[in-house]
Amino acid sequence: MKRNPLSVAVKMVITGAMVGTLVACGGGGSDDSSATAGTSSGTSVGAVTGFGSVYVNGTRFETNGSVESDDGVGREDQLEKGMILKVRGDWDGSGQGRADQVGYDDTLRGPVSGMSWDDVARTGTLTMLGQSITLDSRTVFRGATAGAINSNPQGYRVRVSAWRLDDGSFRASFVGARAIGMDFDDNNEVEIEGVVANLDSSAQTFTINGFSIDYTSAVADDDFSLDKLTNGIVVEVEGYLNGNTIMAEEIDDEDDWFDDDDDVEMSGTIYNFDAASRQFSLNGVTVQVNGGTEFDDLRENSLADGLFVEVEGDFRNGILIAEEIEGQASDAELDGRIESIDLTNESLVVSGVRVQLTANTLIDDDDDDSRRSRVQDIQSLQVGDYLEIEGRQRSTENGFLEALSIEREDEDDDDNYELEARVNGVSSNSITIMNLEILLNGYRSSGAQVGDEVEVEYRQNSGGQFELTDDVDVDDDDSDD
Repeated sequence: MKRNPLSVAVKMVITGAMVGTLVACGGGGSDDSSATAGTSSGTSVGAVTGFGSVYVNGTRFETNGSVESDDGVGREDQLEKGMILKVRGDWDGSGQGRADQVGYDDTLRGPVSGMSWDDVARTGTLTMLGQSITLDSRTVFRGATAGAINSNPQGYRVRVSAWRLDDGSFRASFVGARAIGMDFDDNNEVEIEGVVANLDSSAQTFTINGFSIDYTSAVADDDFSLDKLTNGIVVEVEGYLNGNTIMAEEIDDEDDWFDDDDDVEMSGTIYNFDAASRQFSLNGVTVQVNGGTEFDDLRENSLADGLFVEVEGDFRNGILIAEEIEGQASDAELDGRIESIDLTNESLVVSGVRVQLTANTLIDDDDDDSRRSRVQDIQSLQVGDYLEIEGRQRSTENGFLEALSIEREDEDDDDNYELEARVNGVSSNSITIMNLEILLNGYRSSGAQVGDEVEVEYRQNSGGQFELTDDVDVDDDDSDD
């Protein structure tokens, strides 16, 4: 399902119509139901990519400004990009929706024990409460940069919104930091979720990924009972630290994401993939592929553990029957400067490459805290800004880059650019990628052929042409998938 709600948002700003609705935090006061007359009614689970009201899984959900949460997040203006939300409501094929309920729950909360971070690759690992959390370019940091936490990990406590993976580790979508001594607006110091192991009902202890939990003073939350504790179930635990043990104050089993017969949108990382049964797990939910499942940006034989996807379908008898599966992993990267901006078509030209924005594009930089609408995100981009972009290479319309994430580097004055993508053409004196011809300029193309994935470093010369500044690097592990 192709969606383009950003076009609606930007054109409203350009024409001056309904600006208040877009910029306002809630926007739920309108009685015009035609804009959100949904073709689907159910639950959408995914990370926030923008506001005005909230963008989740490519849909702009109009909200009333309130959020259901046990973690001190009760209003929409307390949400941040990257936080994983559960939205119940209606949405249509144009990417417009109305939220009846918005829910947020921290995945992990507590002091950081260690961190590694590569600022060039923008990948790393955060450890807390004995848990390992993968960080990548789509992880949104608030309260402190990744570099700041990395330089002094024991100086921070964080709240993390993450996808839990099959091996018990996590992939962070959001990391909110506070210096030690500064608390979040929550009732409990720490929170952890995971699979119960080593249960000792007499001592009233168990572990999650090897981290000790003492529940002698705990109460069960909601409809859960402590008598239901057993090895192998997934629980959420809140409490406080006593050395290397969490003294649990509240325990709840993992919430069901969906109700039976729900229409569903959900994004996450595949695990437990079984090609024979055509099933895999996503955020604790079993997904069934069948003959009617459509694939966008990937093929069924590309499905594998670790792949990030968005699934739409029907939830029946505890199984999500997939109607559409869309690949959400990036296959191209670009570092360069904005040359031009087309607000009407929501596109940029960055160092010779056309970059297309969508409702799933996450636009982020260190000054993002002050912006509370998707429109402001787009309008904040200026010609001359240096961007780091990850996305998907498109072969239609002479080739372009569909952006999944954009990060602005305010202090970068480098006029050398980098592009990692597949080759469209090679000649004796140039190489073409996404309709951008780059002169070899005396450097080697390293035997690159059409379809090869390559990394190139280049610049724009005084004549306006782009030229290599180093040899072409061909990815030897390239795969047609």
